[in-house]
Amino acid sequence: MILKELLQNIDVLSIKGGTDIDITDIQFDSRLVHNGSLFVATVGTAVDGHTFISQCINAGAVAVVCETLPADCDKNVTYIQVSNSHLTLGLLASRFYGNPSKHLTLVGVTGTNGKTTIATLLWELTRALGHKSGLLSTVCNYVNEIPVPSTHTTPDALALNSLLRRMVDEGCEYCFMEVSSHSVVQERIAGLDFNGALFTNLTRDHIDFHKTFENYRDAKKHFFDSLGAKACTQSGAELPTFAVTNKDDRNGLVMTQNTLAHVYTYSTRSLTDYRAQILEEGFEGMLLSLNGQEVFVPLVGRFNVSNLLAIYGAALALGFDKDEVLRILSTLRPVNGRFETIRSHKGWTAVIDYAHTPDAVENVINTINAILRSGAHKEPAPRLITVVGCGGNRDKGKRPMMAQIAKRGSDQLILTSDNPRDEEPQDILNDMLAGLNDEERLTTLVIEDRRQAIRTACTLAQKNDVILIAGKGHEDYQIIKGVKHHFDDHEEVRAMI
Repeated sequence: MILKELLQNIDVLSIKGGTDIDITDIQFDSRLVHNGSLFVATVGTAVDGHTFISQCINAGAVAVVCETLPADCDKNVTYIQVSNSHLTLGLLASRFYGNPSKHLTLVGVTGTNGKTTIATLLWELTRALGHKSGLLSTVCNYVNEIPVPSTHTTPDALALNSLLRRMVDEGCEYCFMEVSSHSVVQERIAGLDFNGALFTNLTRDHIDFHKTFENYRDAKKHFFDSLGAKACTQSGAELPTFAVTNKDDRNGLVMTQNTLAHVYTYSTRSLTDYRAQILEEGFEGMLLSLNGQEVFVPLVGRFNVSNLLAIYGAALALGFDKDEVLRILSTLRPVNGRFETIRSHKGWTAVIDYAHTPDAVENVINTINAILRSGAHKEPAPRLITVVGCGGNRDKGKRPMMAQIAKRGSDQLILTSDNPRDEEPQDILNDMLAGLNDEERLTTLVIEDRRQAIRTACTLAQKNDVILIAGKGHEDYQIIKGVKHHFDDHEEVRAMI
């Protein structure tokens, strides 16, 4: 693509050199630059791309986008100075791949918990309705039925637009994607044409990156603020955009107060556009009253009622028939690593869940205990054994909070490792233990080795008990001292069974 065409509608401060040159690809990773590349120098949390400009030119870059011009500019290279290279990268990536989001009905899901479940089940729902759809999620990306491994909740701008382009070329009509707070701040979604946005909830997470809860909240809100009043659909028509928000969350209406999109609300407690309540609940699923209609769904927990309301609201906002939507909702299964149950022949049940924030852990524990209380007449009386850890190099403030919540809601707590990354596992466990008093510590098991912790829980479990294994969910690895080791909670439980 010719550089001059790429730069159309891009705000530039200055250009040094010609723009009638052919660009073979765009790169922001200096290691991937080759002959004909346009290198975009971005300032990251650990590395500044500007320090690699000379290296990229030696590797064959013919043009460079940067915020600060080098002291010595190569006369054979074009330099484009901009005020925000992250934003420019997103806009360039979208243009380079032919603005693929304008040829899809694109819906983004943001919030602390529930993003993966909502995006994935919307993808499954539209495919069940006979439409080709794409998915961008934490667990796995999909180009219709073709899986593409996922490395981030929201891919970088280049990978993101490349995947959207593949979806368009494969005939996809819809795409559902998780929108992380990181991706908003880092402008990974710049240039995308969203038809709709969903808000799940907001609780403490990623404070290590955002520094304050207010910054974290504002990043989510900016996604809704940036929605246009209309957006293109797969057919090329422009239709009004929509925003579906959770009124049960105190930030639900904050998210949408400045959006141009049409706002729909959902709740499990108050009068809203979409509302539901649990009529019956067990580990096999729930009987719900959803906007006055009864439907059985094979998911459990009040948090999943909220997720289903968001899905229902988005599906109706997209124009699907409500009876067909309800029919398909009754067939959808839990997403990998989201309240997945494994039954033992000895009569106990393991629940594997990705819960890795205080709120998520509390939601899962409350759901399990509500179900256990309904079977309190059983002999022996059911107990909850919780296995949980916290990731390294992440928000330390949530560690004692998670231990407190897990201890309060469990009959037996086992603290263990999650992904320690570059931290010492015992240091993380000490941070968690700081949330417990002396008496609580005496009855808490601390087993650093996650495999041994899971095996201990399985050994302790008796008939009717439930083991909650929280934190990793779909992940099949542990990161220890920068090395990724294969580890799957599912495999460990099944090995014990």
